[in-house]
Amino acid sequence: MTRLSTRTRALCAAALLAPLLAACATPQGASLSSTKAQPPVEVGILAFNDFHGNIAAPKATVSWPDGEGGTVKVPAGGAAHLASALDALRHEFRYSATVSAGDLISASPLASSLFLDEPSIGVMNRIGLDFNAVGNHEFDRGRTELLRVQNGGCEKNTQREPCQLEQFVGANFRYLSASTYTEDGTTLFPATGLKSFGEGAAKVTLGFVGLTLKGTPSLVSPGGIAGLTFGDEAEAINRAVPVLRREGADAVIVLIHQGGAQADTSDPNACDGFTGDIQPILDKLSSKVDVVISGHTHQAYICEMPREGAAPLLLTSAGSYGRMVTRLTLDIDPASNHVVSAQARNLPVQSEGYTTSRGEVVQTDLVPVYPARADIAQYVGRYLDAASAYSERTVGHLSGGAPRDWSDAKEDRKGGPVDQLIADSQLAATRAAGAQIAFMNSAGVRAPIEPGADGAVTFGQIFTVQPFGNTLMTRTFTGAQIKAILESGMGATPSASVLVPSSTLTYTIDTTRPAGDRITQLAFNGQPLDLDASYRVTVNSFLDQGGDGYVGLAEGTDPTVGGLDLDALEAWLSAVPVREVPETPRVRVIE
Repeated sequence: MTRLSTRTRALCAAALLAPLLAACATPQGASLSSTKAQPPVEVGILAFNDFHGNIAAPKATVSWPDGEGGTVKVPAGGAAHLASALDALRHEFRYSATVSAGDLISASPLASSLFLDEPSIGVMNRIGLDFNAVGNHEFDRGRTELLRVQNGGCEKNTQREPCQLEQFVGANFRYLSASTYTEDGTTLFPATGLKSFGEGAAKVTLGFVGLTLKGTPSLVSPGGIAGLTFGDEAEAINRAVPVLRREGADAVIVLIHQGGAQADTSDPNACDGFTGDIQPILDKLSSKVDVVISGHTHQAYICEMPREGAAPLLLTSAGSYGRMVTRLTLDIDPASNHVVSAQARNLPVQSEGYTTSRGEVVQTDLVPVYPARADIAQYVGRYLDAASAYSERTVGHLSGGAPRDWSDAKEDRKGGPVDQLIADSQLAATRAAGAQIAFMNSAGVRAPIEPGADGAVTFGQIFTVQPFGNTLMTRTFTGAQIKAILESGMGATPSASVLVPSSTLTYTIDTTRPAGDRITQLAFNGQPLDLDASYRVTVNSFLDQGGDGYVGLAEGTDPTVGGLDLDALEAWLSAVPVREVPETPRVRVIE
């Protein structure tokens, strides 16, 4: 409401004439409508997470309820379809913002990774992304390269050449990193960002705080983050809230690269049996946080988390690879500067159907089909064409598909046939260094291998499986050290990644036993592992530096540096006419 000046109030108090009273009620230059209470302003937020450079349709699905108690697999993803979906959803709002909760880049398919994920940033610039929380994978190529991603330029910071197809201008959107600190205590990127809509009394402002998980140092190579500190997530968020409020934010939205998962993942809009590392963070958040948009776990959920003395906290995640978008609706009271209501729903980004060795995946009329946006398809096509010489080359043949899990697996902790295939390839590649055992971290396997009709496997496929460019490292460990390393991954706070062994080793994880004594039936070449004997063990360079929390792998002796992990897999596939896919799990889990 328009305020009256002191002088005008005095006139009103002394006035006797109706015309003067009317002037007091409606000051010069103000309309009658401006004195009325403003209705809530509706603002849309379109969110996704863990895109990982999937600029081409990833030949992947999302699970969607079929309305009859079951589910249907919906083909989804691809930058051109994502752009079309975002355009359609934006048309449903007068005001909207588009945001991401981290890992836009790295661990990417060949068409993006080969070009240092420059095309992924180009896509995000074209679809109108506003803010992205820095994720752990954004640090895979190191701090200097990540700064180039934000700021642009063609400085070479890695083994790959930048700016191969175009001058790289950097991200038009803003990275946010509220809990990542440089040597002088400042944040690597801004902690917060604002976006406003409307004017005058109807103006509303969204305040965003973005950050990654505190455990990032265990997930990336230490050399790339030297000098950086990753602080407590809740402390950083709570410190940012009053700053955003002072700057005029009517709503506070957290973009955090940390998350959880449902017990039953069949409905992406449910919150069934939710657990995860984000829960302790949520428990400590200020009640002035309105929405938390999360990521990292690649799971989809919509949760209303109860809070004492405050409205439930809306928590969302849209899965991964651009296969879904979260559509959030906020109703904001511009007079009281708070959110009246908040709602969210995950929507599949349905794309074309496709065929794999497991059968055909077709479109469904249960959800919209988003046609590929022409300009994005053309832009992505340039990079797909440039990568095709690498991508389409046949590197070997498999006896069948190599999935990431076993058909009877209830969870992903056992690894899968593709993990074992990789471990075998790394053992074979380092036999000359004395290797007897090899381990592959299951979290480092980014995709299954689906060979063609004749069993052919392309370089593009194996690059998608292992896009990091790690070298192989062989060290000597005692049997006792090997057991302790495996135990460390299954402790009170288990690693998100299991160590999947080569064919020379098997073991059982008995989760009914106390932490520190859960690895049983540990066998080398069919015989109990001798805890006093020494063994030569190969892992990738990420694990060798203590990645995924397996710090004991850095303690081996007599290190020998080998070749690239991807070269090892290619050599293994090409060494025989048809490579048999492993059929029996080497890691058993007792629950």
